[in-house]
Amino acid sequence: MTSHLTTHVLDAATGAPAAGVGVVLAAASGEVVLAEVSGSVLAHGTTDADGRLSLGPEQLSAGNYTLTFLTGEYFAAQGVQTFYPLVTVTFIVEVADDGTSRHYHVPLLLSPFAYSTYRGS
Repeated sequence: MTSHLTTHVLDAATGAPAAGVGVVLAAASGEVVLAEVSGSVLAHGTTDADGRLSLGPEQLSAGNYTLTFLTGEYFAAQGVQTFYPLVTVTFIVEVADDGTSRHYHVPLLLSPFAYSTYRGS
């Protein structure tokens, strides 16, 4: 079974894949909660040695979702201070009338004091 959602985390400070980053997929609830994941948790996992993770069910329903990257734990394990203990990316999953949907790839480019993300392919 292939997941509908994948991610890839690259540590921009080291230029290497970010292995061991915890990631939580949740249905977005619209609530803002400091230091905890908000919404209905659907899946969670940890990036592999190449910084990659396939996460969630084979098909996501249409709606808003969050990926929360546990960046504080990742940097703490390396003895590196960070400004961002969590990075949460909220995105929309669209499903066509015939029930099909594109694959979603949400990469994260990470450093201790900055991050960026984009809609991957």
